[in-house]
Amino acid sequence: MSEENRTPGKPKGVLGDLVKAESFIQLAFALPIGCLVGWLLGHWVDTKVGTHWVGIVGILVGAVGGFIQIYTIAARYMKRDD
Repeated sequence: MSEENRTPGKPKGVLGDLVKAESFIQLAFALPIGCLVGWLLGHWVDTKVGTHWVGIVGILVGAVGGFIQIYTIAARYMKRDD
């Protein structure tokens, strides 16, 4: 067998397919989970401080965090395929 065709650290076969599926699951959950966590933290701050707008800011910050996570995962996945 030729050793130059094997890339160490890059799973092949069924394990490689599971790693790809896990990456896609991360993509699917990154934005909603980011928004939910941002809203929960914002709502908690709203109840402690007595405001009503921090929850909206939390949703926006969570969305930005989710997009950053999506970009990071997608960039890593695309680099891995090269």
